[in-house]
Amino acid sequence: MRKKTIRTAKKPGLPPGSLLHVGQQKLNAVKMTVHSYTPAEALEKQLHPGEELAAFRSTDAINWIRVTGLHDIGLIEQLCTAFGLHPLVQEDILNTEQRPKLEDYGDYLFVVLKALWVENEGDTLTGEQVSLIVGPSYVISFQEGDYDLFESVHSRINSDKGRIRKEGADYLAYALVDTIVDNYFNALEMLGENIEALEEVLVVQPGADALQQIHVLKREMLRFRKALWPLREVIGCLSRGDSSLVKDSTLLYIRDVYDHTIQAIDTLETYRDIVSGMLDIYLSSVSNRMNQIMKVLTIISTVFIPLTFIVGVYGMNFKSMPELDWEWGYPAVWILMIAIFLIELKFFRNRKWL
Repeated sequence: MRKKTIRTAKKPGLPPGSLLHVGQQKLNAVKMTVHSYTPAEALEKQLHPGEELAAFRSTDAINWIRVTGLHDIGLIEQLCTAFGLHPLVQEDILNTEQRPKLEDYGDYLFVVLKALWVENEGDTLTGEQVSLIVGPSYVISFQEGDYDLFESVHSRINSDKGRIRKEGADYLAYALVDTIVDNYFNALEMLGENIEALEEVLVVQPGADALQQIHVLKREMLRFRKALWPLREVIGCLSRGDSSLVKDSTLLYIRDVYDHTIQAIDTLETYRDIVSGMLDIYLSSVSNRMNQIMKVLTIISTVFIPLTFIVGVYGMNFKSMPELDWEWGYPAVWILMIAIFLIELKFFRNRKWL
């Protein structure tokens, strides 16, 4: 089914906390799924509009509520009201043009991230905004589309791999953030391969297509940088342990994600420098190619200048030109021109101009 891509603009002048979806409608209907788990078992349930949601706010189990699709303002408001979320948080969830950030509201954390991943067999970089609400025993994740970004986390919960079912909601939030950062490395790998392929094209045969690819890479780098640099600040705030919702045992893992974020930023900055220098490589390659063409044309012109002079001299219609009456005049002129051509050719080769 074809996805709708209706874009809603944010109207100025609305009071703070006004709920308005800003972004693209990527799904026909909003879906809500809850994953409840304890060290002993894991359950999954589909949630429906009008269903009692406040019961998931404080239970013995850890509840992960996954929301895909943000265009249904009434449903999002119902969920946020059930968990006592501030109106400004609800407004930011519906606005998909937020900068990555972290806000501490005391009894819950509000985290905004930009997720990027590779699609179409490694050719397309796609992304969306992901919002997380982290409470004492629950995590709510909001996504724009139905791409299963957290499939690995879902699988770990169901199969009881690792320590995710033995830890609290803070560890679940860490696992979600770590998945987003891991996808950054996949995207960086794709960009690195595209950069290497483009460098070969620029050196061998630069053209308009190569110039267009440079601009595409620069746009993707800018998009990547806008998602990655603020994330460093977000994870840095989490790693300091200022919130009581994050346990000391989880801080070690969050610091590891912070190190990965720094590594991704260093790689991205290296790629940006390379892409910025690609335009100079393109201009140099085009200039060298033009110089080679002009060199060939100049040699051809130089070869024919003396030949043209000889032909021009004997093309004059003077009756007193004695060479016109020579029996071997015509072959002599040909021999002279061929000799001049060969001498010039040898001269150019000795100079290594050919």
